[in-house]
Amino acid sequence: MIRRLGNVFVLDTPNTTYAFQVIPSGQLEHLYYGERISIDIEEEAAVLAEKRMSLPGNTVSYSPEYAHVSLEVIRLEMSAGGKGDIREPFIEVTHADGSYTSDFVFSDAKITQGKQPFDTLPGSYEENNQVEELTITMVDRSYDLTVELHYYVFLNHDVISRSAKLINTSENPVVLDRLMSTQLDFASSDWTLSTFHGAWAREMKKYQVPVNAGKVVNESYCGCCSNRANPFIMLSKADTGEDHGVCYGLNLIYSGNHYEAVEVSAFGKTRVVTGINPRSFQFHIAPGEAFEAPEAVMSYSKKGFNGLSQNMHTFVRECIVRGEWKKK
Repeated sequence: MIRRLGNVFVLDTPNTTYAFQVIPSGQLEHLYYGERISIDIEEEAAVLAEKRMSLPGNTVSYSPEYAHVSLEVIRLEMSAGGKGDIREPFIEVTHADGSYTSDFVFSDAKITQGKQPFDTLPGSYEENNQVEELTITMVDRSYDLTVELHYYVFLNHDVISRSAKLINTSENPVVLDRLMSTQLDFASSDWTLSTFHGAWAREMKKYQVPVNAGKVVNESYCGCCSNRANPFIMLSKADTGEDHGVCYGLNLIYSGNHYEAVEVSAFGKTRVVTGINPRSFQFHIAPGEAFEAPEAVMSYSKKGFNGLSQNMHTFVRECIVRGEWKKK
């Protein structure tokens, strides 16, 4: 179920809650993703938000009007370059004047029943229409570009998926250098990343690495999602096991070059992005045209890797597999 409580958006599955808010400067601040909690009024979400009274260290101030805001330290739903956030970006655009700076701020939100199909890509589905869609419209007022952030909440599954769409609503062509499918910012850095690698006839060997500083990348650059590096990753706590502990999973519904990055900032926060591999990627978008990013599936479990597997397997059986072979 999706609810808007003033400037706060709450997305609930049977056992999980995902929440974010629009801050005064127009960005989307991520508040929470985990075990289901009760958020019934906007004021209740305030306890999940970080308190910002001054600009930390040598960070860059967002603007004279919001001099105490630095995008480098805020947990964001999407990010871009040139306005102070030096972490892994969600979107990169080369504008007609050669600038790389983008500044997307909140413009509108719409909640609809059902999931609209993509124009250019495959995606998940729900036979009984038990899915709600939240569309957040972000606008770069300096360059008249629009980004749509799509959130899909599956009411019978502990899955929330995301995708994004860049629309060139300006009068000039632009070059899209990167558009991720999802971005997830955590407040801490004590995570273990699980990735799955291999080769022909020996796919999906599990590797784990603690991510306490710097950046770890899982990617494919061979033209397909590949047996070399699977687009499914997990983030877990050090004590997470098969049947206990906190675990997050992200999987991309895309068969081409993919990219997953986990980065820890100087302030001990962890950012995860997943989407089309930006290496050698450039998409020229004329005025009036658009580009869709593939759908990224997210799931949370407090019952370890097995609980996450159950969430993902059920979702694939019910919302990915189609046609004659769905129940076979």
